[in-house]
Amino acid sequence: MFPRTLAPKLKRLSEQYPVVSVTGPRQSGKTTLTRMVFPDFRYVTLEDIEERDFATKDPKGFLARFGGGVILDEVQRAPDLFSSIQTRVDAERHPGQFILTGSQQFLMLSKVGQTLAGRTALLRLLPLSLSELRGSRPVDPGRYPVLKAERPPAFSLEKVLFQGMYPRIYDQNLDAREWLASYYGTYVERDVRDILNIGDLRTFRNFVRLCAGRCGQLLNLSSLAADCGISHPTARQWISVLEASYIVCLLQPHHKNFSKRIIKTPKLYFLDPGLLCYLLRIRSEEDLFTHPMKGGIFETFILSEIYKAFSHTGEDPPLFFWRDRTGHEIDFLIDLGTDLLPVEAKSAKTVAPDFSDGLRYWLSLKGNTAKRGILVYGGEDSYEREGIQVRAWFQCS
Repeated sequence: MFPRTLAPKLKRLSEQYPVVSVTGPRQSGKTTLTRMVFPDFRYVTLEDIEERDFATKDPKGFLARFGGGVILDEVQRAPDLFSSIQTRVDAERHPGQFILTGSQQFLMLSKVGQTLAGRTALLRLLPLSLSELRGSRPVDPGRYPVLKAERPPAFSLEKVLFQGMYPRIYDQNLDAREWLASYYGTYVERDVRDILNIGDLRTFRNFVRLCAGRCGQLLNLSSLAADCGISHPTARQWISVLEASYIVCLLQPHHKNFSKRIIKTPKLYFLDPGLLCYLLRIRSEEDLFTHPMKGGIFETFILSEIYKAFSHTGEDPPLFFWRDRTGHEIDFLIDLGTDLLPVEAKSAKTVAPDFSDGLRYWLSLKGNTAKRGILVYGGEDSYEREGIQVRAWFQCS
């Protein structure tokens, strides 16, 4: 069992709100986390057919069984239950009554927004962060990180990229490729069909693999639709479902104009590098040494680490990218409110002289008050030079 950064925030919010809702992808550890933080709460999963039938047909009777706190797992599978929860918490005005979890953000949050607005705190749990996997102290994502000496982990970068960060792979020492194949198949068969009426799953699978091949690139829905043989509206709908299920992330461009000629199209990323490797049909970690998409896979890893650093402290990730029409680009911009922090990701194990060119160009733009940036690369040495922190991959967040 891995210590999760979100645990203290979850406990604290349960002492303030009658309902706390935890969303995240399947197998990210929501059930383990909530049962660990609330060992005295009753636990009910609505994956259980009998429990789901009871909750659907008689929601008041279903809730009447619970006198104290209760964890309701995969609660979006009984949508009529939300109104009864609202009635219950309005009648019994005390915190810590319900902990709700769900793996389908689109279905769960729509119901939460309709019936539990103002009554629930919302949290997001993603797969393991690198600090959680290593059992180390996470950094404060809202501050410019201090560079400290740190020993490399026992595992390699390629191993992390290939296996991804889903807890069960590490907890049970599973074969990553086999587990991810099963995970993806289950996701397609269950979650997608719960949201969309997809008649041809083969076409959808092809669409997801095409998305994998475009990871780290500007999203071009017209090209995706044409290559997959579907309509533009269908491509847009499928991307939305992948995003709602925490499979992909659409990284938006930053709109504070240091140059008027900026790109306004989002970039497409996956939220787990292991799942991305599986979809790219990478068969072993050794294949990554020469794979043409290693750079995009490494960017996915860095993005997911920054994303988790904020999500696992209960914050929405203020994460963007920047690119102008002349080709200058910053991989990631973290908006810290009073400051912007640019981050570049390079998978190479040695730092080339031109790796910082994009950072230096962006820092020199007229009207830009930021004076520092971060370059994360695939090597093991960390140091600072001329306002640029060069950070080893295991110090990426």
